[in-house]
Amino acid sequence: MRILITNDDGIDSPGIRVLVESLAGDHVLAVVAPSGNRSGVSHAITADEAITVERRHDAAVPSYACSGTPADCVFLGSTELSARPELVISGINHGPNLADDVNYSGTVAGAVEASLLGIPALAVSLASNHDDPSGRRYWESAAEIVRRCLAQAYAHLCGGACYWNLNVPNLPLEDIAGIAITRLGRKRICGRIVGQERDGSTRYYRAWESPFETDRETLGTDIGAVHAGYASLTPLLLDRTAESGLEALLALTTR
Repeated sequence: MRILITNDDGIDSPGIRVLVESLAGDHVLAVVAPSGNRSGVSHAITADEAITVERRHDAAVPSYACSGTPADCVFLGSTELSARPELVISGINHGPNLADDVNYSGTVAGAVEASLLGIPALAVSLASNHDDPSGRRYWESAAEIVRRCLAQAYAHLCGGACYWNLNVPNLPLEDIAGIAITRLGRKRICGRIVGQERDGSTRYYRAWESPFETDRETLGTDIGAVHAGYASLTPLLLDRTAESGLEALLALTTR
């Protein structure tokens, strides 16, 4: 099938390279990804300036480095730079996109943009710890789990009712317990650090990278599954309507 690959870590990331190597033999691939790191930009689009696109002629598959965001990349890749894909894969991201992360993630936003265009989509993250002193990243494990998802659940992935968020433990493939279908857990950033002052007037703030995961022990959540050694596959919806709140308000208006 025709697959468009993007990410938010940048076109030169190992996650894209390994994913292309894993899928190129069985699928028609194209890559449109940011020219540099765009982590944490969520679903931002470039509105007030021109987007530049550079063709990478030395790449194994048609590849374009884009000055914009992951959402820009998916839109351009699906409408201008290649044939309309049958599936968009956003990743493999360096680090997890679990629970509340999906609201901030450029990786997940790539899948959201595809879904808005009516294209089935899968966001993929390797749940690695950035502070791990070993530096070992099992990219190949995540790529193989993607292959298995396409082989075993393609009809559901491409059903069009939702998009999917896949998080793979940073483990050798033989140590991954399986693929768990999960719901989103809850996670929040615990605080902020105040940086130095300059000239007595300018302050610097940096997000404190110490998430509090309330569902770490709950196997039915994405957080719980990954901590138990499972790859977590979570269906997500575009429609954010709170049905219970809608019903309550409608009941008030009919009195």
